[in-house]
Amino acid sequence: MSNSSLVRYTKISPNKTSPRNHAIDTITIHCMAGNLTVETCGNVFAPTSRQASSNYGIGSDGRIAMYVEEKDRSWCTSNRANDMRAVTIEVANDGGANTGWHVSDKALASLLNLVEDICKRNGIKKLVWSESKNDRVNHLNGCNMTVHRDYAAKACPGDYLYKLHGWIAQEVNKRLGAGSDSPAVTPTPTTGAFKVRVSITDLNIRAGAGTDTARKGVIKPGVYTIVEVKSGKGSKTGWGKLKSGAGWISLDYAKKV
Repeated sequence: MSNSSLVRYTKISPNKTSPRNHAIDTITIHCMAGNLTVETCGNVFAPTSRQASSNYGIGSDGRIAMYVEEKDRSWCTSNRANDMRAVTIEVANDGGANTGWHVSDKALASLLNLVEDICKRNGIKKLVWSESKNDRVNHLNGCNMTVHRDYAAKACPGDYLYKLHGWIAQEVNKRLGAGSDSPAVTPTPTTGAFKVRVSITDLNIRAGAGTDTARKGVIKPGVYTIVEVKSGKGSKTGWGKLKSGAGWISLDYAKKV
């Protein structure tokens, strides 16, 4: 079992289980809840008293560090079974809680590169993200991306990264040549919001992401801001949440501008 050649700093933590008892088939992205350098994060994981670690860390400058080799289980997600099968990645935040723990563009670019590399080396053919916690924690419907908040009372990985999981899966799957079931239209990673033009009349507004949710009215032709995207019943390209708070529209009938 190899490690990533993208690593630029290494400080192996004693907080680990060696070796892991499950093949790597899952990616778990965490946030540091602070703008830590990869060296500082390594120092945090160094004392045995900390009882915590991750396989990799990414700083806001885009540098990648390794704290626990992939052959070993990190102590990261408050769940032994998850960490036995997952490669865990801590990402620094250049924004605080009021930004949903935003991460820099450099960190996000490195995250995509690292996840792609992990998948290729470990034979993960396709990343699958689900909005369902039950799917995630039980690895149902092919889901192989999990989050810390599913196992503990934490905000990790922060709303910014959490909302980008579908987009991350989509972008990595393009590189893997796997395609994606994630929405084809997604929030830009820089702002988390984008504008679309609706040209048809009487496009339904739904209470949630899917035709199985209540109809709240219709939207007139025009340009609108989308702040979140989810997959859902009745739309091939995903459902977009309107910034106005009016509800969700199918992005099948909206063109990004």
